[in-house]
Amino acid sequence: MNRDIRTADDVLSMLDRLFAEDADRWTPNAATWWDTFYSDRSTQIPFFVAKPDESLVSYLERGLITPGRALDLGCGPGRNAIHLASLGFEVDAVDLSPAAVTWGEERAREAGVEARFHCGDIFSVALPPGQYDLVYDSGCLHHLPPHRRVSYLGLLDRLLVPGGQLALTCFAAGAMGSELSDEEFYRQGRLDGGLAYTPEALRWIFSDFTEIESRPMREQSPDAPVFGVPFLLTALFRRPGTTTAS
Repeated sequence: MNRDIRTADDVLSMLDRLFAEDADRWTPNAATWWDTFYSDRSTQIPFFVAKPDESLVSYLERGLITPGRALDLGCGPGRNAIHLASLGFEVDAVDLSPAAVTWGEERAREAGVEARFHCGDIFSVALPPGQYDLVYDSGCLHHLPPHRRVSYLGLLDRLLVPGGQLALTCFAAGAMGSELSDEEFYRQGRLDGGLAYTPEALRWIFSDFTEIESRPMREQSPDAPVFGVPFLLTALFRRPGTTTAS
């Protein structure tokens, strides 16, 4: 007889186990699945390209984001982390996959920039609290089960400076990703490859933040210097408070 729930973390861990069939995609033990995903660098995966998101570039060009300390969640091969580092940001980048982290480190060396790559679960990697002016997430949130949004919001609260920003891209409802209700994911025990979001859903989830912009990602041609696919939603939010110099 198990009576092993005493804390909120115990509840989260129990809910994690409900997704046993899907666990290799997103749990702290998902490195093997993602390592296989990243093992063939020649695979025609859209975001394997060494280009930053068009939305990130747009924020920077318009001065909505300015250089400071940045954290890239689920960084993959590091395309956005490397772009930020090239513009003077102090960058930490986290991914579960050792293969992705190795690829990112190689790309950073080739680009001649410095970025710290960390291999591990975004919720347990040791990162300095209250130090980040920007948290960037290109495709991490939509792979989390609904209950892990609680952990995600806790992560932002712990790491972002007052006035710090969250910029993200995620599957857009009506374009890609599952549109099942949160409750239904627990009934079926899988995430169907990722959750779709609407701008309204993101506004509600991040209702303690100020929305700066949300829109579909702008599609880019193969020869464009930036990455853009029409099935992603982009958003930029600011945490309440006043940013101090980093």
